[in-house]
Amino acid sequence: MRALVTGGAGFIGSHLVDRLLDEGHEVVVYDNLSTGQRPFLDRALGSKHCQLVVADVLDRDALITAMQGCDVVAHIAANADVRRGIERPERDLEQNTIATSHVLEAMRATGTHRLLFSSTGVIYGEPEVFPTPEDAPLPIQTSLYGASKLGAEGLITAYCHAYGFSARIFRFVSILGPRYSHGHVFDFVRKLLADPEHIEVLGNGKQRKSYLHVDDCVTGMLRALDHHDASIGIFNLGHDDSCVVDESLSWICARLGVEPQRHYTGGERGWIGDSPRVHLDCSRMKALGWRPTHAIRQSVEHTVDYLMDHRWLFDSRG
Repeated sequence: MRALVTGGAGFIGSHLVDRLLDEGHEVVVYDNLSTGQRPFLDRALGSKHCQLVVADVLDRDALITAMQGCDVVAHIAANADVRRGIERPERDLEQNTIATSHVLEAMRATGTHRLLFSSTGVIYGEPEVFPTPEDAPLPIQTSLYGASKLGAEGLITAYCHAYGFSARIFRFVSILGPRYSHGHVFDFVRKLLADPEHIEVLGNGKQRKSYLHVDDCVTGMLRALDHHDASIGIFNLGHDDSCVVDESLSWICARLGVEPQRHYTGGERGWIGDSPRVHLDCSRMKALGWRPTHAIRQSVEHTVDYLMDHRWLFDSRG
């Protein structure tokens, strides 16, 4: 199998690239390296079966060229900075929705009909049912990121019906693990390295979230690719457990050996569009034989250890 992975130099994408190569597939990594990191591909690019194309998903012609001969596309590239979406709303539209349109058109032009798509549990907004299943009523969207991903999902399912595509759509919780370069663990570690005596916590620290290790995430994606036959498969990918932000911060502080004074910004949300509770029902994924193998605390600690061993990531993020 030959796969094109957009965002293949990023956090989740680079792990998917490594796994595909380990399973004997050919991989085309497609990334503009704006947030992706070339060092994440050090192992992959040592393989004769891996090719790196440095280009943007908004460049449809480049996508079509790179996609020639591919059997499947894993569209992972996105603007994943949920918190900053309100500052530049066009970024979510361009990089999440319009970019997905370009990927779909490139697939149509090249005759590539199989797609893996990284969506998000943020599309559930603030649901009434926990854990939240895939068929939960979709509420009013409170996040520009979530709205842009939901728009992309709509395009994908329409292309499946119109052109015979086969798609696997994955609604993730927040993913943790090696090569993680944005999110709450990253922010807390960076703040604590700058000032181990004080830490700002967005909201009241009681927001309850679920997290998943990147290895379990990639395993789930490939399991759905191999073991699900419907033309459209929508899957939650998360964990049975959850934790509050304060609890996660305590694990991080213990790992770093610090006890800072906590300063809360107040309110039940960390930012506009933040859902105070995220916990997904993953029964559909489990029916394919998938189970998470990392506890949430283990995933947090693994991420802290990686960041401490790769502090250059803080510089690369400005």
